[in-house]
Order: sequence, then C-alpha cells, then structure tokens
Amino acid sequence: MSYLVNFSNDTAKQILIEIIRTVNQPENSKKLSEAKASAGKEMLLMMQHVFPLVMQLQTDVIKTYGFPGNREGLVQFSQLVREMEREDVEIARLRSQIRAIYLPPIAINTTNDILI
Repeated sequence: MSYLVNFSNDTAKQILIEIIRTVNQPENSKKLSEAKASAGKEMLLMMQHVFPLVMQLQTDVIKTYGFPGNREGLVQFSQLVREMEREDVEIARLRSQIRAIYLPPIAINTTNDILI
C-alpha cells in the first residue's frame, strides 16, 4: 500500500489528467467512439460496452502509480478520489469529466406530469 503514503490532492489530479489524456489518445478515442455508437443512448449497453473500456484505461494508468492493476486497485483509487473531491473542486471537475465519458446525459423531464 505504498501509494497511500504519498497520495495527495496533487497526485490525484495528476492521475486524473493522465486518465483523460489516455482516453483521448487516438486509438482509445476510436474504440470508445465505436462502443458508444453501438450502445446508442441505452444505459445498459453503455455499461456493457463503454464502461469496461474506460475502466481498463483507468486501471492501466493507476497501476503506474503503485495501485494494484485490477478491480480492487480501481476501487481503492476511486474511494480516495471521492473523498478528496469534497474538498477540491478541481478533483471533482476532473472526475466528472471522466464519468461523462461512460455515463450518457440523463434527460430530466421538467414538465409537471401530475395535475392537481
């Protein structure tokens, strides 16, 4: 667990920025675009096709920072980042950028369906 010793807000930001760069590399961007196209706006298909790609890219990045290169490492990293984002708006912004890759925009019905 050596990554926890030196894990700071700056390290979290550095990792999140590297994840975004990795996702935006041409070959990864192409794979994600294809997965998103096949999923359309269906949340279940997004979670089946896009989510695993994003998780794999994140895992590839975090393991270079000493986290385990598996699901457990990704969970540990995510928990640390979630705690930090409460206090650091930049970490929250970067994390929401990453989430936007695999979470389709949610349409919120603003009309009142209930008549009183």
